[in-house]
Amino acid sequence: MLEKIIQTINLFKNTTHDELELLASISSASKYEKDALLYYEAESTDKLLFLVSGLLKVYKIDKYDNEIFLYYIYPNNMISELSNLEENRIRCFSNTVFIEDSIMLSIDFKKFKELFLYKNELTQNFIQELIYKNQQLQCIINRELVFDATSKVAYMLINDLDIFNKLKRNEVSLLLHIQPETLSRVLKKLQRNEVISIDKGIIEIEKYDELKFLYTGLKE
Repeated sequence: MLEKIIQTINLFKNTTHDELELLASISSASKYEKDALLYYEAESTDKLLFLVSGLLKVYKIDKYDNEIFLYYIYPNNMISELSNLEENRIRCFSNTVFIEDSIMLSIDFKKFKELFLYKNELTQNFIQELIYKNQQLQCIINRELVFDATSKVAYMLINDLDIFNKLKRNEVSLLLHIQPETLSRVLKKLQRNEVISIDKGIIEIEKYDELKFLYTGLKE
């Protein structure tokens, strides 16, 4: 029964009998009722998830508690949003809720990598490159749809500090789609709270975790 469920997933349609048996040994299927929440943004799981039947809605919540719809996940497709092939847990990029009674396939992510993905170094590197491209798209969605001005500035300081310091402040504000006055106000507040220091226009991060918390909402 589990092997037949696995074969309905697009990714596994051409797997051999032996591969199906191997997949079944590290998999399970579960039923979910309509309106059941699968996971919240920033949660993590050690399972690779696929929708067998039903329908899922993927959405985010902005800083003002508004729901931002992203997309639907339809049957026979992967649910998981991979962000790092090296870790054994998958961090959830968005909130996900079932909007129909559904069936979900779960595969042990660590064992799946060991048994299938790590067999070929080129395949592994190619997948990692695709994941990196996906991360870039996720960053754009957060920056343009979810983050407020403070979150945008904090994100760029954490991830692109060198570029931030090389650019003029008006160039940074254009990149972040915020007003120069807003950028100045955010930087002054961060400096006043000793999260960053500014010396001759060059910014240094003093409290990394506090700065990162401004856009993740997570304590390290």
